[in-house]
Amino acid sequence: MQTDLWSLFDRAPQRLLVLVCLSCLAMLGFGLYLQHSTGLEPCPMCIVQRYALFCVAIVSALTAASSKKFVTVAGTILLLLLALFGAFVAARQSWLQWYPPQVATCGRDFYGMIESFPLQRVIPMIFKGSGDCAAVDWTFLGGTIANWSFVWFTLFALLALLLIWRQARASGH
Repeated sequence: MQTDLWSLFDRAPQRLLVLVCLSCLAMLGFGLYLQHSTGLEPCPMCIVQRYALFCVAIVSALTAASSKKFVTVAGTILLLLLALFGAFVAARQSWLQWYPPQVATCGRDFYGMIESFPLQRVIPMIFKGSGDCAAVDWTFLGGTIANWSFVWFTLFALLALLLIWRQARASGH
Protein backbone atom coordinates (compact mmCIF):
# COMPACT_ATOMS: atom_id res chain seq x y z
CA MET A 1 0.00 0.00 0.00
CA GLN A 2 1.34 3.35 -1.06
CA THR A 3 1.62 5.98 1.68
CA ASP A 4 2.83 8.97 -0.29
CA LEU A 5 1.06 12.28 -0.81
CA TRP A 6 -0.63 11.12 -4.03
CA SER A 7 -2.36 8.25 -2.27
CA LEU A 8 -3.91 10.79 0.11
CA PHE A 9 -5.77 12.28 -2.87
CA ASP A 10 -7.08 8.84 -3.82
CA ARG A 11 -8.16 7.69 -0.39
CA ALA A 12 -9.61 10.74 1.27
CA PRO A 13 -10.74 13.65 -0.90
CA GLN A 14 -13.48 14.28 1.66
CA ARG A 15 -10.90 14.77 4.41
CA LEU A 16 -8.99 17.23 2.28
CA LEU A 17 -12.17 19.15 1.50
CA VAL A 18 -13.02 19.29 5.20
CA LEU A 19 -9.49 20.59 5.84
CA VAL A 20 -10.08 23.32 3.23
CA CYS A 21 -13.37 24.24 4.93
CA LEU A 22 -11.75 24.41 8.37
CA SER A 23 -8.85 26.48 7.01
CA CYS A 24 -11.29 28.97 5.50
CA LEU A 25 -13.26 29.20 8.73
CA ALA A 26 -10.04 29.75 10.69
CA MET A 27 -9.00 32.57 8.34
CA LEU A 28 -12.44 34.16 8.55
CA GLY A 29 -12.26 33.94 12.34
CA PHE A 30 -8.80 35.54 12.32
CA GLY A 31 -10.06 38.33 10.07
CA LEU A 32 -12.92 38.99 12.48
CA TYR A 33 -10.44 38.95 15.37
CA LEU A 34 -8.26 41.55 13.62
CA GLN A 35 -11.32 43.67 12.89
CA HIS A 36 -12.98 43.55 16.30
CA SER A 37 -10.01 43.15 18.66
CA THR A 38 -7.33 45.26 17.02
CA GLY A 39 -9.56 47.71 15.16
CA LEU A 40 -8.45 46.93 11.59
CA GLU A 41 -11.32 47.91 9.31
CA PRO A 42 -11.62 45.81 6.15
CA CYS A 43 -11.55 47.55 2.79
CA PRO A 44 -13.97 46.61 -0.02
CA MET A 45 -11.49 44.12 -1.50
CA CYS A 46 -10.99 42.51 1.92
CA ILE A 47 -14.74 42.02 2.20
CA VAL A 48 -14.91 40.44 -1.26
CA GLN A 49 -12.12 38.07 -0.19
CA ARG A 50 -14.10 37.21 2.95
CA TYR A 51 -17.12 36.33 0.81
CA ALA A 52 -14.90 34.21 -1.42
CA LEU A 53 -13.48 32.40 1.64
CA PHE A 54 -16.98 31.83 2.96
CA CYS A 55 -18.11 30.42 -0.41
CA VAL A 56 -15.04 28.16 -0.62
CA ALA A 57 -15.81 26.90 2.90
CA ILE A 58 -19.46 26.17 2.07
CA VAL A 59 -18.70 24.48 -1.26
CA SER A 60 -15.90 22.36 0.21
CA ALA A 61 -18.10 21.30 3.15
CA LEU A 62 -21.05 20.38 0.92
CA THR A 63 -18.80 18.57 -1.52
CA ALA A 64 -17.14 16.63 1.30
CA ALA A 65 -20.55 15.65 2.70
CA SER A 66 -21.68 14.09 -0.57
CA SER A 67 -20.72 10.62 -1.72
CA LYS A 68 -22.09 11.13 -5.24
CA LYS A 69 -19.42 11.33 -7.90
CA PHE A 70 -21.22 14.06 -9.88
CA VAL A 71 -21.49 16.29 -6.79
CA THR A 72 -17.83 15.68 -5.97
CA VAL A 73 -16.70 16.61 -9.49
CA ALA A 74 -19.03 19.63 -9.80
CA GLY A 75 -18.20 20.84 -6.28
CA THR A 76 -14.47 20.55 -6.90
CA ILE A 77 -14.77 22.51 -10.16
CA LEU A 78 -16.82 25.19 -8.37
CA LEU A 79 -14.22 25.23 -5.58
CA LEU A 80 -11.52 25.81 -8.20
CA LEU A 81 -13.43 28.73 -9.75
CA LEU A 82 -14.11 30.35 -6.37
CA ALA A 83 -10.48 29.95 -5.28
CA LEU A 84 -9.28 31.50 -8.55
CA PHE A 85 -11.68 34.41 -8.06
CA GLY A 86 -10.39 34.94 -4.50
CA ALA A 87 -6.79 34.72 -5.70
CA PHE A 88 -7.53 37.32 -8.40
CA VAL A 89 -8.97 39.80 -5.88
CA ALA A 90 -6.09 39.19 -3.46
CA ALA A 91 -3.55 39.62 -6.26
CA ARG A 92 -5.18 42.89 -7.31
CA GLN A 93 -5.09 44.16 -3.74
CA SER A 94 -1.46 43.07 -3.36
CA TRP A 95 -0.62 44.97 -6.53
CA LEU A 96 -2.33 48.08 -5.13
CA GLN A 97 -0.28 47.70 -1.96
CA TRP A 98 3.00 47.33 -3.85
CA TYR A 99 2.20 50.14 -6.30
CA PRO A 100 -0.17 52.51 -4.49
CA PRO A 101 -2.06 55.02 -6.61
CA GLN A 102 -0.58 58.53 -6.90
CA VAL A 103 -3.65 60.04 -5.28
CA ALA A 104 -4.85 58.07 -2.29
CA THR A 105 -8.53 58.58 -1.69
CA CYS A 106 -10.63 57.12 1.03
CA GLY A 107 -13.44 55.23 -0.62
CA ARG A 108 -16.77 54.30 0.88
CA ASP A 109 -17.07 51.08 2.79
CA PHE A 110 -18.77 48.13 1.09
CA TYR A 111 -22.09 48.47 2.91
CA GLY A 112 -22.23 52.22 2.29
CA MET A 113 -21.73 51.62 -1.42
CA ILE A 114 -24.52 49.04 -1.58
CA GLU A 115 -26.91 51.33 0.28
CA SER A 116 -26.11 54.35 -1.90
CA PHE A 117 -25.66 52.93 -5.39
CA PRO A 118 -27.26 50.29 -7.63
CA LEU A 119 -25.42 46.97 -7.86
CA GLN A 120 -24.21 47.58 -11.42
CA ARG A 121 -22.26 50.61 -10.11
CA VAL A 122 -21.09 48.95 -6.88
CA ILE A 123 -19.29 46.01 -8.54
CA PRO A 124 -16.87 48.22 -10.55
CA MET A 125 -16.35 50.45 -7.50
CA ILE A 126 -15.32 47.45 -5.40
CA PHE A 127 -12.73 46.23 -7.90
CA LYS A 128 -11.42 49.69 -8.64
CA GLY A 129 -9.97 49.80 -5.16
CA SER A 130 -9.34 52.83 -3.03
CA GLY A 131 -6.71 54.24 -0.73
CA ASP A 132 -8.02 51.87 1.93
CA CYS A 133 -7.23 48.84 -0.22
CA ALA A 134 -3.65 50.01 -0.73
CA ALA A 135 -3.01 50.49 2.99
CA VAL A 136 -0.79 47.96 4.74
CA ASP A 137 -1.98 47.78 8.33
CA TRP A 138 -0.75 44.32 9.33
CA THR A 139 2.02 41.96 8.21
CA PHE A 140 3.21 38.48 9.10
CA LEU A 141 6.61 37.21 7.92
CA GLY A 142 6.78 40.15 5.50
CA GLY A 143 3.43 39.42 3.86
CA THR A 144 0.30 41.52 4.10
CA ILE A 145 -3.16 40.08 4.65
CA ALA A 146 -3.77 40.29 0.89
CA ASN A 147 -0.48 38.48 0.19
CA TRP A 148 -1.37 35.66 2.56
CA SER A 149 -4.89 35.52 1.19
CA PHE A 150 -3.43 35.08 -2.30
CA VAL A 151 -1.19 32.25 -1.08
CA TRP A 152 -4.11 30.41 0.55
CA PHE A 153 -6.48 30.88 -2.39
CA THR A 154 -3.74 29.62 -4.71
CA LEU A 155 -3.21 26.56 -2.50
CA PHE A 156 -6.95 25.86 -2.54
CA ALA A 157 -7.00 26.18 -6.34
CA LEU A 158 -4.03 23.84 -6.71
CA LEU A 159 -5.66 21.33 -4.38
CA ALA A 160 -8.87 21.51 -6.41
CA LEU A 161 -6.89 20.98 -9.63
CA LEU A 162 -5.17 17.94 -8.13
CA LEU A 163 -8.49 16.52 -6.97
CA ILE A 164 -10.03 17.06 -10.42
CA TRP A 165 -7.02 15.47 -12.08
CA ARG A 166 -7.12 12.45 -9.76
CA GLN A 167 -10.88 12.03 -10.27
CA ALA A 168 -10.47 12.17 -14.04
CA ARG A 169 -7.59 9.73 -13.88
CA ALA A 170 -9.53 7.34 -11.62
CA SER A 171 -12.57 7.37 -13.91
CA GLY A 172 -10.34 6.71 -16.93
CA HIS A 173 -9.15 3.36 -15.58
